[in-house]
Amino acid sequence: MSSGRLVFFGELLIRLTAPGNELLMQSPSLALHVGGAEANVAIGLAHLGHECAMVSHIPSNALGRGAVAAVRGAGVDCAAVASGAGRMGLYFLSVGAGLRASEIVYDRAGSSFAATGPEDYDFDRLLAGAGLLHLSGITPALGPRSAETALAAARAAKRLGVPVSFDGNYRAMLWEAWDSDPRTVLSELIGTADILFGNHRDLSLVLGREFSGEGEDRRREAAEAGFAAFPSLKLIASTARHTATADHHRIAARVDRRDSGYQTPEIDVTGIVDRIGAGDAFAAGVLHAHLSGGDAKAMAESGLALTCLKHSLPGDASRFGQADIDAFHGGGLDVRR
Repeated sequence: MSSGRLVFFGELLIRLTAPGNELLMQSPSLALHVGGAEANVAIGLAHLGHECAMVSHIPSNALGRGAVAAVRGAGVDCAAVASGAGRMGLYFLSVGAGLRASEIVYDRAGSSFAATGPEDYDFDRLLAGAGLLHLSGITPALGPRSAETALAAARAAKRLGVPVSFDGNYRAMLWEAWDSDPRTVLSELIGTADILFGNHRDLSLVLGREFSGEGEDRRREAAEAGFAAFPSLKLIASTARHTATADHHRIAARVDRRDSGYQTPEIDVTGIVDRIGAGDAFAAGVLHAHLSGGDAKAMAESGLALTCLKHSLPGDASRFGQADIDAFHGGGLDVRR
């Protein structure tokens, strides 16, 4: 479906979730899911028929092997996921309800992946013939070594002429855990990108300025500033989310090109089961339409469909196909038989 395999570089994680809407440690059981920002996008695109390959590093133990098995089982090539000493990155989730927000506790410092550096990956070989490299701002947020490695991957892609897709995914808790300079690092990464997933807040961070206006006008102003600052950018995609309660959100999607933009109407998403990974589902939907030759409207609508559908599914990744996107747009909510 796409020209060349799609390569995803980032950490595989294990998520442990309190049952139902309980607080962490309220009862002695936790549900396990495998994810990671880049892996989630890879899984979403694999379910849409794209050839996807993961590049990462895991510990040589049951947790690492189980994580790889889960991602491989979702249709993603994991031949370039290396293993060695170290620990698995974990995070814990308590799912919110009503007026109580969800809460995440990270336990990923010093993970096997975070300990690797640029010398551990032959990016020229791993990216040879690739149709796309997808990265996110979570990898450089893990520490100085991970920041160097993310930059090395992006620079190699740029040198090889491989388009770069970058999701800002700003995580303050990770950046603040070390003596970091997120603005400088993220600016260089965005500077290599053809496609940016980020809204006006992400662009405010890297450009050091605020944007006026409200709604669509502010998003277009931010996009125009992003295009002016980063000449390689061809596309900026984002969502706008208004949270009524933990299980009722209103979401719109937007895609900007240099000369135009399209924003969808807002959709009410109620009865939310799991919102984790919704942004990654959005990225998968946008990239799917982009790689299939769709225009800004098609990309925004495809991304919105997958992000809304992801809210109905436990776990970190979208597992929906084109038929599910079509059904979403068709509005059919009766049982499909």
